[in-house]
Amino acid sequence: MKKFDFLIIGSGIIGLTIAQAIKNRWHDARILILDKEPLEACHASGRNSGVLHAGFYYTADSLKAKFTVEGSRAMKAYVKAKGLAINECGKLVVAQNERELEQLDELLRRGKQNGSNVRLIDEKEASDLSPNVKTFKRALYSPDTASVDPKEVCASLKNDLFKLGVNFIFNAKYLSHIQNIVKTSQGDFESDKIINCAGLYADCVAQDFGFGLKYTMIPFKGLYLKYTKNKTDINMNIYPVPNLKNPFLGVHYTKTVAGDIKIGPTAIPAFWRENYDFKSRFSLKETSEILFYESKLYWNNAFNFRSLAHEEMHKYNKKYFVSLATAMVKSIDPQGFTTWTKPGIRAQLLNKQTLSLVQDFVIEGDRKSIHILNAVSPAFSCAFPFSKYVVDRYIFI
Repeated sequence: MKKFDFLIIGSGIIGLTIAQAIKNRWHDARILILDKEPLEACHASGRNSGVLHAGFYYTADSLKAKFTVEGSRAMKAYVKAKGLAINECGKLVVAQNERELEQLDELLRRGKQNGSNVRLIDEKEASDLSPNVKTFKRALYSPDTASVDPKEVCASLKNDLFKLGVNFIFNAKYLSHIQNIVKTSQGDFESDKIINCAGLYADCVAQDFGFGLKYTMIPFKGLYLKYTKNKTDINMNIYPVPNLKNPFLGVHYTKTVAGDIKIGPTAIPAFWRENYDFKSRFSLKETSEILFYESKLYWNNAFNFRSLAHEEMHKYNKKYFVSLATAMVKSIDPQGFTTWTKPGIRAQLLNKQTLSLVQDFVIEGDRKSIHILNAVSPAFSCAFPFSKYVVDRYIFI
């Protein structure tokens, strides 16, 4: 059995950038990355919107606030250095009434605290930037928000790591471990340190090591609807004012790296972890566990889950879904939204004791194993500095 210095479970953006951060610290490190899929970034890392966020949603005491601004800059620099695609189109957060203007002020305050390049603008300036946008009195402008191709980024990182001598084994599903030996569907592998970046299954792996015991994963399905009439009706990302009490940003316009226009995402409660459609990888065990906790959330109406669930299920109605987006612009053809894109699943951690959604990154572990339990949005934007933080604080200690 070949022994490694580090074994990473999961080849999403966090697994890949942690491997890179280790190599930056220790060039000769023997690293193995395992993934149960045939390719890297098959789940959240390869199915997200590709938006590089500007860092104004998060309270200053959070890891998200600590890493989003720096992370987006680092990702832009990486993409440009590698000659990968990027669309630096910017973003507007628009208001619909007086109450939402107060929320814009709060987003501005958070952005300034976090070092984000944001400012409030009036309706005229918003219209000058994006002629089709509609806002009430003011909007929040983020010129630094951009879009990249997440699959392209992850493929590039994998190639970089391969050249540095990092080993990859795909179709290797985690089964269990005995001390520092990980058992998988492709055999057993020994490592001095095991790093769990398993995304939707991070809690399961962590609990097998005795960590993350107060958490469980509640998956939420994200759907986007593509506007195929043209690429010109919307020229930048347009977002509504979010409900800052939950981690979802609401239905918005995304201008993709290719210049396409899409609206979304939904945050529909899923019934099993990879519930991309009504038959994809169905698991009765997962469904039973998730329905148990979703039922508790619904009954207790924790974080207003009952109305959230009703609202999100309503978004399966295409006409209603489109109407949420049309309210943010002056004119757009509802019939132009024709194609659903590949769905994604948000791996959202739930605290079982408080019945609250965990809104920040969560890391647990010891000298033998480290577990990235909650790497939700904007983890893609944060990936480079967040992974360096994990390596500096939890691995090289």
